[in-house]
Amino acid sequence: MTEAITHRRVLDIALPIVISNATIPILGAVDTAVVGQLGAAAPIGAVGIGAVILSSVYWIFSFLRMGTTGMVAQARGAGEAEETGALLMRGLMIAFAAGVVLIAAQALVFAGAFRLVPASAAVETLARDYLAIRIWGAPASIAIFALTGWLIAMERTRSVLALQLWMNGVNVALDLWFVLGLGWGVEGVAAATLVAEWSALGLGLWLCSTAFAVDLRPGLSRVFDAARLRRMAAVNGDILIRSVLLQASFASFIFLGAGFGDVTLAANQVLVQFLSITAYALDGFAFAAEALVGAAMGARARPVLRRAAIVASQWGAGTAIAMGLFVALAGPALIDVMTVSPAVRAEARVYLPWMVLLPPLAVAAWMLDGIFIGATRTREMRNAMLISVAVYVPAVAVLLPAWDNNGLWAALMVLNIARGVTLALRYPALEASAAA
Repeated sequence: MTEAITHRRVLDIALPIVISNATIPILGAVDTAVVGQLGAAAPIGAVGIGAVILSSVYWIFSFLRMGTTGMVAQARGAGEAEETGALLMRGLMIAFAAGVVLIAAQALVFAGAFRLVPASAAVETLARDYLAIRIWGAPASIAIFALTGWLIAMERTRSVLALQLWMNGVNVALDLWFVLGLGWGVEGVAAATLVAEWSALGLGLWLCSTAFAVDLRPGLSRVFDAARLRRMAAVNGDILIRSVLLQASFASFIFLGAGFGDVTLAANQVLVQFLSITAYALDGFAFAAEALVGAAMGARARPVLRRAAIVASQWGAGTAIAMGLFVALAGPALIDVMTVSPAVRAEARVYLPWMVLLPPLAVAAWMLDGIFIGATRTREMRNAMLISVAVYVPAVAVLLPAWDNNGLWAALMVLNIARGVTLALRYPALEASAAA
């Protein structure tokens, strides 16, 4: 893999991802707006809870996106065209198997979910109707993780954007038809998403059709190769553990904030939206690092790997600083857009400086995550996350009693700094492993 790493190449990978991510919140807004036309609160709550339950369940399998990207990029860099296709086929097998299991176990999954997320009888009844339809999209929804990972690894992020636009566009159009035109209510929202997911799977398979352009028999023998399956399981298992720890840390931030009262909880929730926007922007450059570092690792091209890490990180750092400045300048106005409560507005302004600091302080963690995923150094990622959580927990214990909600935000900064530092300490070994 000797193709030059240029700023143009990084942007060609990153910008379609940034645009694709920007469309994600639109779908949730349309779902809410359409069901809101029914004139009752219960349908809105039902769609919201149902979507959160399924997105949380599907998120468990997001390791397929990251693991597929890293391993496919390395196979591509090594010139192993058949292995790039075999990796996608393995990912799709896992996705379809997981989807079938979720469909079969839906009663247990939903019962457990509603014990954790209690709702009124009216909301739960409607949410169960919603989930009973949406669950049939599980194989397609999980498979899209693998398809997206493969496209990113192949540096075909414009196809990722096309896939996202198609899925969201179909969903929005059918939302309007099924709910407002046919009067199907909550079930119409679920049906619209179900059709969108399966149609997106069809489009995604077509976009990835070159992955299957190999002689079938050796292709299948490669797909079921025991050693390669074990490596895939190890990589994906490490990513899963790391992601669960990260998600648990962010969840603890929300839960602990609830202890300071409804106003502070609401203020934190408003500010967390800035964090989501930052993540959407930085994901593009982290994904670029995944693809480029993975290819360089596969080619055993250490200078290329270093160049990929530096150029992608330069853009990531610049974006993080720009996001911090944007929050500093536009944050108060955006807070006013997100909430009309004077108390919540005032409280959010108190803690807004933390969101100005977060992007520059956390960018190293974001970019190094991408670099390590591309290199499939997932054991180091897992261990770094364990250490970071071990730093975060005592930080919360010390800072929370001393500074209240400011202490909670400070502990979140500590978590992200620890993630960056622990991975940075392992980067020299990663780079050295790419030597021919």
